[in-house]
Amino acid sequence: MRPYLKDPAAIYAESFATVRREARLDRFDAGMARLVTRVIHSCGMVEIADRLAFSEGAFEAGETALRAGAPVICDCEMVGAGVIRRNLPVENEVIVTLNDHRTHGLARDLGTTRSAAAVELWRDRLDGAVVAIGNAPTALFHLLERLDEGWPKPAVILGFPVGFVGAAESKAELAANPRGCDFVALRGRRGGSAMASAAVNALAAGLPEETP
Repeated sequence: MRPYLKDPAAIYAESFATVRREARLDRFDAGMARLVTRVIHSCGMVEIADRLAFSEGAFEAGETALRAGAPVICDCEMVGAGVIRRNLPVENEVIVTLNDHRTHGLARDLGTTRSAAAVELWRDRLDGAVVAIGNAPTALFHLLERLDEGWPKPAVILGFPVGFVGAAESKAELAANPRGCDFVALRGRRGGSAMASAAVNALAAGLPEETP
């Protein structure tokens, strides 16, 4: 067996040092650099730093919202499971409505996916929330449609849906017109729940070495 690191602190330190050496982070301010570093760490792909679109102040908007008690609204259980609860600043609620008993009927009535229908149940908690979408492009598209209709605006939208149908398009729509919301989006087909939850974790606590 080859030797390998066993100390958690050393593993984290070397991982984040590698990201800093290999990723091009110079276009990001300090907050966004933390978020990008966390996202890269979640997937092992330093090149995604070049594919991130974001609004100026997105990190600060999300961080401030969490400190004020805003909920984290996720499009799927995997995103919610990846949020490190102990690092949330004020025991913020993590909301996932995909498996709510009402979602299936809403999807049938609306003629859409369950992921999109689950967004219908976000309205009352959306104002000032942190929204993390890491799976379904239809959830992001549906959210943008509802914002066009005058729904309350979240503090920040973290757009990381993944896939071959609609993922790139939904994130391009968010980046082109974020509907007055701050946002972070990974352009193209790549994405995933781990990236979305990593972005939330960065807003909540920065990097591991910064967490008490």
